Amino acid sequence: MKGIVYNGTTTELVDGLTLRAPGPREVVVQVAAAGLCHSDISYMSGMYPVPSPGVCGHEAAGVVAEVGNAVTHVQPGDHVIIATLAACGFCQYCMDGRPTACRATLGNWSQPFTLNGDPIYNFAATSAFAEKTLVRDVQCVKIPKDVPLTSAALVGCGVVTGMGAVFNRANVKRGQSALVFGVGGVGLNVIQALKVQGATTIIAVDTIPEKEALARQFGATHFLDGRTADVIAEVGAIMPFNETMPRGPFNAGGVNWAFDCVAHPAVTRNALECLDWEGTVVVIGVTSQTAEFSGLYTRLTQVDRGIIGCRYGTISPQRDIPFIIDLYRRGEVLLDELVSATYPLANWEDAVHGLESGTVARAVITF
Repeated sequence: MKGIVYNGTTTELVDGLTLRAPGPREVVVQVAAAGLCHSDISYMSGMYPVPSPGVCGHEAAGVVAEVGNAVTHVQPGDHVIIATLAACGFCQYCMDGRPTACRATLGNWSQPFTLNGDPIYNFAATSAFAEKTLVRDVQCVKIPKDVPLTSAALVGCGVVTGMGAVFNRANVKRGQSALVFGVGGVGLNVIQALKVQGATTIIAVDTIPEKEALARQFGATHFLDGRTADVIAEVGAIMPFNETMPRGPFNAGGVNWAFDCVAHPAVTRNALECLDWEGTVVVIGVTSQTAEFSGLYTRLTQVDRGIIGCRYGTISPQRDIPFIIDLYRRGEVLLDELVSATYPLANWEDAVHGLESGTVARAVITF
């Protein structure tokens, strides 16, 4: 079996992977398509403190090939999206519908693969960049067979991370305003979820001006070039304190919500500076374990602003993924348009180059 393996130093496509049989509550999935995002590149760069060698990839859709004897909700032949959240299902957080807070979802790597007789770890409980993978039953979400698997693959991480931040972590109300830093696979889904929620001003910011058309297609009402624009001033002009003053006392004016899909210190600070009173920054992007940011306390304390994090869209996979698929089938959100390009497994390095260069918003590897 072929797959992409990171050995702790380099990443390469290998042949000869084998996969153990599923346990009682495990599922073998024949991977049809797997999204490539910046988290995968971060893993290949050694950013995450996880063991290696490991099979890469964490965003996949495919067809169930085999199930353990205790699995009841999917069967061979079903089309599924794989969620990276291998929750226990029994702790107080899981029982409360908040599996992203389940402590069992962190540090639960295992070695379902072998390569030439040596054990190989999984990544993000998924390992999507292999012809077959082994996951827990709770990670498999059955979807209708009329949903293209190349589009469905992106739902497993980028789509739910962006949409879930709006639907679950934030409390965006109809008529509110929002600012989205980063028009990639996550940011586009933040934008279209804001549109679904009824936000009337959605300002997208990116350093690649060619992404403006894509941002507007997904629902942005304004676009700012992060390389040249004074973002804080431009947001003040779009959402001023009043007709004569862009900003008022304690920096009043600006947007109700700012979604940081980049997680860069300067971006997070700008996001805070762009908030109106009672506004909130939602940090979605992933950066190094030691990165820091700074800001003014007075932006927070007197006027109820806040900064919150968001893990994996704060989703419950069996609840939120079917909801998003239903929105897609009703034409209320876009999935097919997220797929900038598809690459056969053998050309995975071209997909990485396209993502790193910014020429593709989302690349999908096909099997």
